[in-house]
Amino acid sequence: MRFVTGPLHLLLVMPPRFWAAFFVVLAMGCASGPPKLPYPAFVQADELEDIFMATLPGVRAKQFAGNPKTRRTSNRIDLPTGWQGTSGGAPGKSLEIFVLAGDLEVGDIKLGPGGYAHVPPGSFGFNLQTSDGARILYFLDDVDPLAMIRSPIILDTRLVDWQPTDIEGVTVKDLRSDPGNGARTWMMRIQPGAVMPWQSSSVVREGYLARGQYQDSECVDSEAHTWTYTSGGYFYRPADAISGGPEAQALTESVWILRERTASTVATLDACSTTPTF
Repeated sequence: MRFVTGPLHLLLVMPPRFWAAFFVVLAMGCASGPPKLPYPAFVQADELEDIFMATLPGVRAKQFAGNPKTRRTSNRIDLPTGWQGTSGGAPGKSLEIFVLAGDLEVGDIKLGPGGYAHVPPGSFGFNLQTSDGARILYFLDDVDPLAMIRSPIILDTRLVDWQPTDIEGVTVKDLRSDPGNGARTWMMRIQPGAVMPWQSSSVVREGYLARGQYQDSECVDSEAHTWTYTSGGYFYRPADAISGGPEAQALTESVWILRERTASTVATLDACSTTPTF
């Protein structure tokens, strides 16, 4: 009779000294979930609970970040078919909307995927409605007296050309750039093979992955923590947080929506633990 040696048999005859190493590897293989960081990063919108938003009745929202005292908030929102509302639900706030899917009418302008609207405080409110439903990014910011953009911006980003950057394979589209306080909202497209350096911004930066799969690293206490974002991924990096590095790469063509609420300086670092250069 011939016995066939299988995985179970190999485990049973394995010398005892190998068992400890085996279980360590097994535990590592069973580990799941992104690294734990002192700030929100590697967040996936679909894993967040739905919340109610008083400013937009009848919608389902995923809240990424916010301040309950000032009602500043960053969200992804699903608008149901036939929904109607207004941009005036939070007076005195700066409002930004980016259409991820579906359709949204802002006043008498219909936006599809890639549509963008910025409604500064003090401007006239707009009626909002969708015929077939929409998924949008929705940002409410506190009033900044240094801001100079006082008129609404409504545009179709598909009509805006991608602009090159200093990094090969990385292009951008500016959606808003305020000459007063330096606030900026932009899109960044990263091609597979692009080499991203370790970088940090002097102000808070938040980002949402609108399309693609992107592996990124966060440098915390001189240690790199790496994870993969899929579409719907989000981060909220505090000022001077370090990210990027040799493990940062687009696994497929990736498009980020990025925001900074004030002017920034971006520093490049040679490694996770070195001093930045401007």
